[in-house]
Amino acid sequence: MRIAVDAMGGDYAPHAAVEGAFLAAKLFNIPVILVGREDEVKKELGRHSHEGLPINIIHSSEVIEMEESPSIAIRKKKDSSIAVCFSLVKEGKAAAVVSAGNSGAVMAFAMVTLKNLEGVDRPAIAVPIPTLKGSCLLIDAGANVDCRPYHLLQFAVMGAVFAKTIQGKDNAVIGLLSNGEEESKGNELTRDTHALLKQLSLNYAGYVEGRDIFTGKVDVILCDGFVGNVMLKSLEGLAETVIGTLKEEISRDLFSKIGLFLSKRALKRLKQRFDYTEYGGAPLLGVNGVCIICHGISNSKAICNAIKIAYELSRLDLNTCLRDEVKKYSALIFRGTGSS
Repeated sequence: MRIAVDAMGGDYAPHAAVEGAFLAAKLFNIPVILVGREDEVKKELGRHSHEGLPINIIHSSEVIEMEESPSIAIRKKKDSSIAVCFSLVKEGKAAAVVSAGNSGAVMAFAMVTLKNLEGVDRPAIAVPIPTLKGSCLLIDAGANVDCRPYHLLQFAVMGAVFAKTIQGKDNAVIGLLSNGEEESKGNELTRDTHALLKQLSLNYAGYVEGRDIFTGKVDVILCDGFVGNVMLKSLEGLAETVIGTLKEEISRDLFSKIGLFLSKRALKRLKQRFDYTEYGGAPLLGVNGVCIICHGISNSKAICNAIKIAYELSRLDLNTCLRDEVKKYSALIFRGTGSS
């Protein structure tokens, strides 16, 4: 069960991708296929003692840059590292794709090459968010900026399956992100979705507000990709601001520095909970294959953890669980039913 890694994707490619793949193979014995310009990938891999490790290289001649249009890339860059990665999965030569490259292109190639799971109109990005009780799953975090109610119903089902299969939450609590908890709150999308969600036999808790996200009140948070991506980027900015401000305040006087020394372990654990590299990447749920989308600034640690997640999702056969569960709710969440 090999994992195809886009060696040319990300701000620090190919260094971060190659080193991350090397770590995954060395630490977890996960077989990986590095896809990219062979000379560059071999040069990077040569920096590591990789003899005997389950690492292969497959050449691709093209690279999709971060600012390129996904639609143009699909038409013109058939031999890009992203395209070849998904072809390997389609051909059964790899079990999953990991990429820190152009996220729009990754999603586009995933849908065109692997197709969507039966009953899923649009795949969604699922991102773990740290909370006081561990973590919750934000879905969608940016794949779909414009959604209809039945899309969010599909996200709800997929989120619940992920929480159960991967996170061990048998009866995950689902919340719909809105601007208040009252039934009258929200916009047309949230109100229509709320009414339909109450008809599903999911553990739906109703509306949740932004302040509820980090308390652990719910296990899965639903929203459209526009709202989800804004929230995710805001969280990233907040984490950077808090850490930066903390460092600034600590350096002001001797007592603050002593306090830092005494609380060093606690602060380290806090940093780990908000460190994106610990999570590795976000799964694209709803495509007929496993795809992990990493942050563009991912380092080797993040890539390594993303490969580990991809391997685990493939091993647990998450897509079969998703497909079976979506079918259960087909009367409500298929296109044309409850889609107003």
